Amino acid sequence: MPTQQTIRFTSDGYQLVGDLHLPDKNRCPVVIGCHGLLANRQSPKQIALAEALNRMSIAYLRFDHRGCGESQGAWNSRTLLTDRCRDLYHAIQAMQSHSAIGGLAGLFGSSFGGTIVMAVAADHPVPRLVTYASPITSRTVHQQAAADQIQAHNALSTNELEALAFDIRPQLPLLKNILVLHSENDEIVPCDHARQIFAAARDPKKLIIFSGGDHRLSDPDCQAQFIEACTAWFRSGNSAKKAS
Repeated sequence: MPTQQTIRFTSDGYQLVGDLHLPDKNRCPVVIGCHGLLANRQSPKQIALAEALNRMSIAYLRFDHRGCGESQGAWNSRTLLTDRCRDLYHAIQAMQSHSAIGGLAGLFGSSFGGTIVMAVAADHPVPRLVTYASPITSRTVHQQAAADQIQAHNALSTNELEALAFDIRPQLPLLKNILVLHSENDEIVPCDHARQIFAAARDPKKLIIFSGGDHRLSDPDCQAQFIEACTAWFRSGNSAKKAS
């Protein structure tokens, strides 16, 4: 029967907290997930994906980045991309030393979390990579929609939002083994970001646009398509690794 462990690890002196979903199998590969800009590890998408991957004998780690959820630390808009990449590096290291984990199966990132996993995968290639609704530059993100989210969460001021600047377009040609997912009616991150990722990345790659979906993936049909696409992509990577 699948089990769940609370994981604590350190990133640049901050204690980060995560949940590790383990299938009923020892030394299984793991997928590590990164949440969005103002989210935390309790994302319903990540929990559903973790449960689906466990049924395929793949573990899943979802964790809170520094300053989010139960993790220590604070926001720094000017270094946020670098800080969160560092958190992911340390999450990977924590899994490499975990006795129940047999290797890294891939990375998953939602919204800004996808930006993070792409930035990390450009420097350290991973077996499989999945992004959902992920911006590649802050300049073209719908500022009003982002500001509405920030006001709702009381997480960032307008000045802090303006200080958040990133552009990972130069890193996109370094990516491969990537599944790019996006919703057609995303009100925060334009769908063109997904098309640019797909056009720049190397094979193997795949692009899926959910018809009529929104940024939060609130439509049940889109949610089902999301789980099916993600599990198939990670399964193919795991099968290829076993064959080699």
